[in-house]
Amino acid sequence: MFNRLQYISQGSTVESQLYNIHQALDHGCDWIQLRFKNPHAPNDRMKLAEAVKMLCDEYLTTFIINDDLQLVQQVDADGVHLGLTDMNIKEARTILGPTKIIGGTANTFEDILAHVINGCDYVGLGPFRFTKTKDNLSPILGLEGYQKILDQLQEQQIKIPVYAIGGILLDDVEAISKIGVHGIAVSGLITESESKMKLITQLNEKLYGYVLI
Repeated sequence: MFNRLQYISQGSTVESQLYNIHQALDHGCDWIQLRFKNPHAPNDRMKLAEAVKMLCDEYLTTFIINDDLQLVQQVDADGVHLGLTDMNIKEARTILGPTKIIGGTANTFEDILAHVINGCDYVGLGPFRFTKTKDNLSPILGLEGYQKILDQLQEQQIKIPVYAIGGILLDDVEAISKIGVHGIAVSGLITESESKMKLITQLNEKLYGYVLI
């Protein structure tokens, strides 16, 4: 089962990344996507990935690495998440084999269809609204955009976990869940929260419909 709440890591240094990830794990996140885009610290990626792998093993948490298949193989992460301009999903599947998780970013129904055909395991569909976390945003979908794409998936009998992503707030989660999205992927919402345990508990309650112990 794919957890309904994904935390996409933030931080410009190894130390800030580890702190934010540890905080998310400590307060109830069960899925970590490591996203470290600092071009000035390429040698730190391995150091960070190894440390996060140890943390995720300790917390029995799913560990996904953003856009780096080689790093996934080197630290034996659970899988990779690929953006629309990253490596092709089919090629990634050939390299990683059948057991690793491969997620793909999507903005349209056609994106999702291509991902499914190429062997993708889950889709991060967005953005829901404007977000400062990512540059060069695709067109914003909003609730209506998600509903339209989910309806198309249902009509074509295509089943794949879809995660809403992009500027999602706590008050959005209930409405997003009701239209059939599997879960959400958030970054700044958790990183910037001053009450992470309360926030993550509330997110999980809304996503699962009951309190997680």
